[in-house]
Amino acid sequence: MRHFWSSVCAIVWKDLKAEFRTKEMLSAMLIFAFLVIVIFSFAFDPGAQSIKQILPGIIWVGFFFSGILGLNRSFLSEQINDCISGLMLAPVDRAAIYFGKVFANLIQTTLVEAVALPVFIVLFDFSYAGSWLWLIVVILASTFGFVAVGTFLAALASNTRSSEVLLPIILFPVIVPVVIGAVELTKALFAGASISSVMIWLQVILVYDIVFTVVPFLLFDYLLEA
Repeated sequence: MRHFWSSVCAIVWKDLKAEFRTKEMLSAMLIFAFLVIVIFSFAFDPGAQSIKQILPGIIWVGFFFSGILGLNRSFLSEQINDCISGLMLAPVDRAAIYFGKVFANLIQTTLVEAVALPVFIVLFDFSYAGSWLWLIVVILASTFGFVAVGTFLAALASNTRSSEVLLPIILFPVIVPVVIGAVELTKALFAGASISSVMIWLQVILVYDIVFTVVPFLLFDYLLEA
């Protein structure tokens, strides 16, 4: 078990080191998130009373669509010089590759969210008075579910010629429960409601996270061999 997690950490470190050396995907993800912010800030009146209902959806549009860029890159970069074959030949459990990619993608996506969220709030002139702790829990739980299934499907799509087009098509129908739950929970927190009133959505997301971590864990080895 210790060897397994050390292998996971090595893959995470490899991916993050390669990304921070070039900053290509982080820059693209941030630019996309900021583009969403600017477009919607002009499309909606920041002073409108309805902004509490609209802003959660806008935030998660920015988060999920910018996250797609990072997921696409996670396995496409391994196709260069057939690096994925080197990972497969390494004396480690194949599942370590999956978890390494998941945590690397999670860290990158969370960094983008941490930068973009304050900008969303400032540009929309929104005064958030809810629980920051619960908001962080909702963002992390939703992002993990999105990244867990997205990483698996990115590996599947990377074997096709049109992977950048295919990934969103196969990913978004699968993450519908996370999208709805994330928006509903964020909307409740922004409205000042108690988290207990929408706790069912947090439970849905947590169950989704568990299911779509176990299933890729069991199937990832077969996916790589395909």
